[in-house]
Amino acid sequence: MYNMIGIDAGGSLIKIAYEENGRLNFRKQPIGEMDDVLGWLKLVSSNKRVSLTGGRAGKIKAEFFPESEIIDEFTAAFKGANYLMMKEGLPSVGKYLLINIGTGTSWFKIEGEHYDRVLGSGIGGGTFMGMGNLLAEPSDFTSLVSLSAAGEKGNVDLLVKDIYHPEEPPIPGDLTASNFAKTEAISSSSAADKVSSVLNMIAETITLLTVQTAALHNTKRVIFIGSTLAGNKPLQECLDFYCKMSGLEPTFLQNGEFSGAIGALLK
Repeated sequence: MYNMIGIDAGGSLIKIAYEENGRLNFRKQPIGEMDDVLGWLKLVSSNKRVSLTGGRAGKIKAEFFPESEIIDEFTAAFKGANYLMMKEGLPSVGKYLLINIGTGTSWFKIEGEHYDRVLGSGIGGGTFMGMGNLLAEPSDFTSLVSLSAAGEKGNVDLLVKDIYHPEEPPIPGDLTASNFAKTEAISSSSAADKVSSVLNMIAETITLLTVQTAALHNTKRVIFIGSTLAGNKPLQECLDFYCKMSGLEPTFLQNGEFSGAIGALLK
């Protein structure tokens, strides 16, 4: 049976962390399946301590776990990420940024055991899903990630080398000069090209905001978590490339999408 349960119910997914026989386990479901998964959880977790976080925590408390405690979602994300860093042997001392890419994106400045949420953006996984379904056949997250990996953003985006051709550009030619700016070519580009361009635009925007925030708070160390990164190698690779190119030191936490649920459980 489950001794402790942490539930993070966000805009797109419900994430669950539960301790069973001394071992931490994880489960996640689309938010549309929340009633089914919580009905199952209620059956197998009677008399266990349940802690909640996320935007739908109040609904879950009222309908499923009236004795549960609601934890602030920013505190839960920080506590959970700190736990995962410890498990991976990463130092949690000093100053760094924690970037949580979920439906939207939040930036936290971390100094030891203290954190401040310093920035937020509506650009995130919700953007990827919404734009992906506008530009391609309606599809799920995994299919859109695969589609983005198969596409070529240069068929949609105006690249630096396109502007300077045939001259040699002063900066890397594959960098984006303007997103979705090849207006004459867009109609003939593939759905994969368009979704690849969307993913790249999200990565560039998040990196730009991260670079500015890191400079403002005098740090180069950045830790990425969030459900949008889970199973999303193309986005991780783009963020890693752009961050390192900008002089930052990025790390992607394994199981980082469960940071909120872990933090709720630990609280």
